[in-house]
Amino acid sequence: MAGPLRGVRILEIAGIGPGPFAAMMLADMGAEVVRVDRVQAVRDGVSGAHWDVMLRGRRNIALDLKQPEGAETLLGLVERADALIEGFRPGVMERLGVGPDTCLARNPKLVFGRMTGWGQSGPYANSAGHDINYIALAGALAHFGRAGEPPTPPLNMVGDFGGGGMLLAYGVVCALLEAQRSGNGQVVDAAMVDGSAVLMSMFWAFKNIGMFDENARGTNLLDTGAHFYDVFECLDGEYVSIGSIEPQFYALLLEKTGLADAAGPNAAVRNAGEFAGQMDRTKWPQLKQQLAAVFRTKTRAQWNEIMEGTDVCYAPVLRMSEAAKHPHNVARQTFIDVAGTTQPAPAPRFSRTEPSAPTPPAHAGEHTRAVLADWGFDAARIDRLIASGAAKQA
Repeated sequence: MAGPLRGVRILEIAGIGPGPFAAMMLADMGAEVVRVDRVQAVRDGVSGAHWDVMLRGRRNIALDLKQPEGAETLLGLVERADALIEGFRPGVMERLGVGPDTCLARNPKLVFGRMTGWGQSGPYANSAGHDINYIALAGALAHFGRAGEPPTPPLNMVGDFGGGGMLLAYGVVCALLEAQRSGNGQVVDAAMVDGSAVLMSMFWAFKNIGMFDENARGTNLLDTGAHFYDVFECLDGEYVSIGSIEPQFYALLLEKTGLADAAGPNAAVRNAGEFAGQMDRTKWPQLKQQLAAVFRTKTRAQWNEIMEGTDVCYAPVLRMSEAAKHPHNVARQTFIDVAGTTQPAPAPRFSRTEPSAPTPPAHAGEHTRAVLADWGFDAARIDRLIASGAAKQA
C-alpha cells in the first residue's frame, strides 16, 4: 500500500461505528491495518466483498481473546505493531488480559488508542450510550434544528465520526509522531463527548462575543436563522443551499434572484427593497419567506444554470447517488468504485505520497493464516492455534 502512513502497522480490535471508521482512515492513508475479529463472527463459505465499505483497505483475522492462546496471539502481534485501536467499554481489554499496561510491557513504543463515548473516566464512563447521547451531553445537539422545533440529530456524523473516529485517528497519528522522537508509546483516550465538544469551538467563540444565542435555536447566523444561510425548496420539490454571508456574495444573491431591484421582474416578491438590511435580525423571518417564494418559481436544474459557478455560495442539495454523479465530484474523483460498490474516495489528497486505491472489505477471518504468517508466526504454531479454536480461518 502506498500513502503517507506506509510502513505503519496497526491492529484494530473489531467494533462498530467510530472504531472501524478510524481504522479505514488510517488504512486509506497507507497504513497496514489488520482487523482482529471474534471467531464467532466467522461465516464459512462466504465469498465476495463485505457490504460494509468502512471495512475496506485491511485484512481480517479471527481470534478468540477469551482463550489464553488467543490473547497471547494478540500480544505476539502487538510486539510487531506500531499501534492498536479498540472501542470496548473501559476495563474490557484489561479483563481479557490485553489491556494497555500488558501491551505496553510487551511493546513499550506501542500507541494504544481507545475509542469510547464518555471516555475512560467520569461518572458516565461505564454507561451505555450512542451518538445522540454523546452530542447531547457535549452541548452540540441542543443547537441543531429550526426555531420552534425540537433538536434534530444530524445523522450520527458529529459524535460517531467527526467527534469520534476522526478524533481517534488524529490522536493515534499524533502519538505515533511523538513515539518516533521519544521511543515511548502511550494511551490515547478518545471520547466522542470530548470530540463533539471540540467541534463546537467556533460557537463557543461566537457565544463569548454575543453572536450566538444558545437559548434561541434556529435564529442564529448558521443554524437556519438567517435568510441568506439556509436550504430552499424549488418548483420541482428539490432543494438548493445558500450561504451568502459576505456582503459581496449577498449582493450577488440578490442580483441572481431578481431581488436587487425593488421593481424587478419577480412578481412573487413584495417589498424587495427590504433585502438591503442583510443583518437586521428582526427582518430575517419575513425575508426568508420572500426568498423562499422566489426559489419556488424555478426547478433545481434551472437554479443550477443561474447560480452554479458563481460566488453566490450555492450548491444543489444532492442525495448520495446524485452526489456521486455530479460533474465536480466526478472531475475530482470524490467517489470511487471498489469491487462494484460506489463509495467515498480516501481523503485528503497528497501531492507526493498518493494513497493506493482501497482493497475491498474483508470478511471475518478471511486472512487469518496469511496475516499470522506475514507477522512472524510459524506454520506449526498457526496450525495449533486454529486446531484449538484460538484462531479461525474463514
